[in-house]
Amino acid sequence: MELYSMLVSLHGLAGAIALPTFWLAALARKGSPLHRRSGQIYLLAMIAIMLTAVPMAGYFFARSRPGTAIFLLYLVLITLSSCWLGWRAIQRKATQAGFRDSRYLVLAACNGLGGLLVAGYGVWQGQVLMMGFSLIGIGLAVSMWRRRAQPLPTPRWWIREHLGAMLGAGAATHVAFLSIGLGRVLQWLGLETTPTLGILPWFVPVLVSTAAAIWLDRRYAPRGDSALNAPLRQVADPATPGGGR
Repeated sequence: MELYSMLVSLHGLAGAIALPTFWLAALARKGSPLHRRSGQIYLLAMIAIMLTAVPMAGYFFARSRPGTAIFLLYLVLITLSSCWLGWRAIQRKATQAGFRDSRYLVLAACNGLGGLLVAGYGVWQGQVLMMGFSLIGIGLAVSMWRRRAQPLPTPRWWIREHLGAMLGAGAATHVAFLSIGLGRVLQWLGLETTPTLGILPWFVPVLVSTAAAIWLDRRYAPRGDSALNAPLRQVADPATPGGGR
């Protein structure tokens, strides 16, 4: 139990770092030193969150709570996917083919299978939360396969990928804060906790981030359609020739 308490504390500390650094990166001028540095700290905090969540899932498995463990591991998967895609879009911005390689397809398959597993378990146990969240992994897998088959046509494709992925990671950050962290902060301040809002803290950040991602995707979409059918190998960022490998 002492080890688990330590994991929870480390998990919460990483979350306390992730939340403000997400907003620092979001509000800072894109490409500025503040944006890059706060984004790097945010990703490191998210890595710490995921590393502590995995043994926490093992704790629940060992105590005959497989549903909690499966759901926690699934949350790690979809959060890891968003963080990895957001980081990799920057690293591989010179070529879209390099971004959508075999590891990209493996990750898409893992999200699809994970979503189906959680959906099945949710239906079996009558868990609305699990059934609803299963759509995130399934939807991410479908989107990744679709973009693999038909790459984004604009030289700014990596901006669209990066922003969409980081919004997904931000949704995970805010879900954790609203569903768990906020109540603990209020308790620490000696304030009465707000009445339970059910599943709203789980789904509202997801809906908001999805709406924001759709808006940003349209904002950075190309104005014409001349490149819509460009082969995967031809879609690149001409501003960074040969880079990102």
